[in-house]
Amino acid sequence: MEWTAGTRERFVWWDGQLGPFRTESHAAPVNYGCLPDTLNPADNAEIDAVWLGPALPVGTVLAAAPLGLLWLLDGDHKVIFAAEAGTADAGSSAKLLAWFPPGRGARLLSADEAEVWLHSLGAGTVDG
Repeated sequence: MEWTAGTRERFVWWDGQLGPFRTESHAAPVNYGCLPDTLNPADNAEIDAVWLGPALPVGTVLAAAPLGLLWLLDGDHKVIFAAEAGTADAGSSAKLLAWFPPGRGARLLSADEAEVWLHSLGAGTVDG
């Protein structure tokens, strides 16, 4: 976890370590992080991941099957997970979609579509 839901302090995973990044102007509506040791060619960084549900501390490591994919026009898609079983609700998904401006074309895709996208990047099946 690089950015805890409800906070503005953002951390980043670089070279196998988590470190301070910056203070954002708005709090994250969901928990935000990455899938270490993967690569998204859209931004040449680890594949982004979001965890729906209660706030999780920075540095938390979770394992779960993807719930879906947040698809964006620029290709910087985010894999969606639930922090805990049963914590992903319509409100969490709505907050996630509202976080991105309309010009980014955000839309939610299924877990199967997340797996297909991950496989296309050579990431295969992953657990967040």
